[in-house]
Amino acid sequence: MDRRENLKVLLSGTVATGFLLSTGCGPEETKISEQILNGYGRTPEELIHDQKIMGETFFNDHEKKMVNILADIIIPKDEKSGSATDAGVPDFIEFMMKDYPNFQIPMRGGLMWLDNLSRRTFDKAFSEISAEHQIQLIDQIAYPDTAPPDMVYGVKFFNLMRNLTCTGFFTTKMGFDDLGYVGNRPNQWDGVPPEVLDKFNLSYDQKTLDVCLKIADQQKIAQWDDEGNLI
Repeated sequence: MDRRENLKVLLSGTVATGFLLSTGCGPEETKISEQILNGYGRTPEELIHDQKIMGETFFNDHEKKMVNILADIIIPKDEKSGSATDAGVPDFIEFMMKDYPNFQIPMRGGLMWLDNLSRRTFDKAFSEISAEHQIQLIDQIAYPDTAPPDMVYGVKFFNLMRNLTCTGFFTTKMGFDDLGYVGNRPNQWDGVPPEVLDKFNLSYDQKTLDVCLKIADQQKIAQWDDEGNLI
């Protein structure tokens, strides 16, 4: 699966997408924890809350290793940008486990479920099997419409993991650049397009061109004389 295939699956309507982009990282290319501690857009009460949960740890080392692997399976590094772990997504997921405790049981239970599936299939933990075998297991739960009925719990877990990973990645600068999203930017208006003016047999007089439509002067503050004329 590549990242665009993941977005297609995520937005296809077969996966719960309400969480996508409802919360996420800031635009700077930093670790999620650093962004939160910087306090951008946070009330004093929220800052206290953030400081508290940043001092806590949810994932143990084994779980963290699995989260890193899964995040990079969902959004691997490609020729355009880095992977989910390069963007700091596991830190975001760690934060969300503590900020929204309802995620904790589905996430921890899902990781255990996947580990058990791996042990039943390959006699090893998920983090210990080859990348090829990891994809073989994930392919059974990554596509909700075609997943076997006995994989329903795995599908629900992977939906959550995919939602969190995509939310984390595509709300970082790396994710913005990957999508080509530039956000709101000031525009420079140089008047009605010539083809539109020609259509209605209109044109600008020289004074309007010199005073109102000079790109170099658009940052200047307008001034008027005592009679209300633009200077």
